[in-house]
Amino acid sequence: MNNLPLSRRSVLAGGAAVGAGVAAGALGAPVPALAVPKARPGRIAYPFLLGIASGDPTADGVVLWTRLAVDPLAEDGFGGMTASKYDVEFQVATDEQFRSLVRRGTKHARREDGYAIHVELTGLPSGREFFYRFRIDEHVSPVGRTLTAPSAGAAVSSLRTGVVSCAQFEHGYFTAYRRLAEDTPDLVLHLGDYIYEYRAGAYTIPGGNPRDHAGPETTTLAGYRQRHAQYKSDADLQAAHAVAPWVVVFDDHEVENNWAADISENAGDSVEYFRQRRAAAFKAYYENMPLRRAQVAKGAEMQLYRRLGWGQLANFHMLDTRQYRDDQANNDGLKAPSAQSRDPRRSIMGIAQERWLYDGLGRSTATWDVLGQQVFFALSDFGPGTAEVYNMDSWDGYQPNRDRVMSAFQTRGVANPVVLTGDIHTAWANDLKADFRNTSSKTVGTELVTTSVTSGGDGTDIPSYGPAVRAENPHIKFASNRRGYVLATYTPTQLRADFRSLAQVRTPGAPVYTQASFAVEAGNPGLQSV
Repeated sequence: MNNLPLSRRSVLAGGAAVGAGVAAGALGAPVPALAVPKARPGRIAYPFLLGIASGDPTADGVVLWTRLAVDPLAEDGFGGMTASKYDVEFQVATDEQFRSLVRRGTKHARREDGYAIHVELTGLPSGREFFYRFRIDEHVSPVGRTLTAPSAGAAVSSLRTGVVSCAQFEHGYFTAYRRLAEDTPDLVLHLGDYIYEYRAGAYTIPGGNPRDHAGPETTTLAGYRQRHAQYKSDADLQAAHAVAPWVVVFDDHEVENNWAADISENAGDSVEYFRQRRAAAFKAYYENMPLRRAQVAKGAEMQLYRRLGWGQLANFHMLDTRQYRDDQANNDGLKAPSAQSRDPRRSIMGIAQERWLYDGLGRSTATWDVLGQQVFFALSDFGPGTAEVYNMDSWDGYQPNRDRVMSAFQTRGVANPVVLTGDIHTAWANDLKADFRNTSSKTVGTELVTTSVTSGGDGTDIPSYGPAVRAENPHIKFASNRRGYVLATYTPTQLRADFRSLAQVRTPGAPVYTQASFAVEAGNPGLQSV
C-alpha cells in the first residue's frame, strides 16, 4: 500500500460507538444509500454490539464479518437473538460516506451459525482501500476500513502490519488494540490466544484481576460462543478490527491450555471427549473470525494453515502449530532435552503442513517470506552454564522440525525469512542462526516475538530472564516484559520493527511508546538497532 488515506477518527469512533451500544451510523454522516425505515414496535434492539471485521484479503476480494447480538453474555451463546434467521444488508464503498458503492447485498444470519455472517467478496480492484457496513431494520453498524491485496508480482512501496497475541480479558484492558488502531496498519496478524478458556478467577495476576470472565470454563459450543461475544464486546478490540483486515491463527487457549492434536492437558479427558470440545471451539472460532469458507470447521478438524500474498513485497505463510503436533516431550514444561525432544520423527507442524510450507517457500518470489505462527522459534536455553533447559511447548521441544525449517530457508533460496511469534507474553527480537551454539555461524533469518495484549498484567521493563541466561543466548537482541504489540513495516529494501509498549493495562487509556526499534536489510539477515 502507498500510505492510503484514512480518516482514522471516523473508523475509531465507529468502534467506540458500537461498544457503547449506540444505534446509529458510525460516521455520524448522512447515509443516503440506505433507505432506513423508522423503528416500529416488535423490531429488535441494536444488534451490532459485537462490531464488524474483515480479513484474509486477496488481490480481488476480502472477507467481511459481523455477528448479531442484543445480549452478548446470554448463557445459551445466541446473544439474545431468537429467530431462525435475520436478513442483514451489507454495503461496500470507496468512500466513508458511501456515495460510491461497489457492492451491496443481503446475507442470512442463521441461528445454527450463531447469527454470524461471512461475506466473501470477489471481483474487486487489487491494492485498494474500501469501507463497509451492515444494516438490519433501522439499525446501521459501525463502518470498517479494509483493503484488497496488490496483484501477484505488483511492485509495492510499503506495507505496515500490526502483530498481536495473547489477550486475557481478565488481566487488563485492551488498550493495546486501541493504540494499534491509532497506528493505522494496513494488515493485522493475530497469532493466537484471542480468547482464554478459564472460568473467572482461575488464572489470576498479582493484585487480582481487574475484570472477570462471564460463565464457566469454556467446554461447550454455547460457552465458547459466549466467551467470544464477551471479548468482541470490548470497544478497543472493535476499533482494531474496524481499522484494517485481519489474518488470524489460533494457539492453545482458543480451545484449552497447552493442548496438542487430540491430547488434552487434562489427563482425565478421553480423546473422544476432547475432540468434542475441540469441535465446539473450532466452530465458535470460525463463527467469530473473518475467515473464508475454506476454513469452515468440519467437526474437530479445521484447515487453518494458508498462504496470503502482498504483491512482490511479501508472502505470509500462516501456520498451525497445535492441531497436528506430536505431544509435548518430557511431559511438557521447562525440561532438559531428551531423546524424545530430539527425535527427527516428531513434528510440531505435522508432515503434510511441513511439505506445504517447504513447497511454498520454494515457489515464492516475494522479497519477504513471513511465517505467522504461535510459539517461540529460536533456541532459548534457560539453563546457565553447561545445563540445558528448554520450553517443551515451543520449537525447542521439536528441535529436528526447527532444523528442517531452517534448512528449507537455505536450500529453497529464501533470502529474507521472518518468523512472527506470540504465546510467551513477552517481547523478543532474535537472530536466527544456522547454528545457535556458534555465534560466528551464518544468520539465516529474523524472529519477532510480540508480547501480550494483556496476559500477565502490567509487566515491567525488566526482561523475564537474567544475565546468565542472556549469555547463553547471544542471538537474542532484545527482550521486554511490557504489554503491547509489534508494528512491522516492510519495504523492498528493509523491514522495520517497532516494539510498541504500554506502561500498564490494569486501567484503561495508557499511552503507547516505542520501547525499541530494529531494522533488517533485505538480502542481509540480521537485526540492527535503530
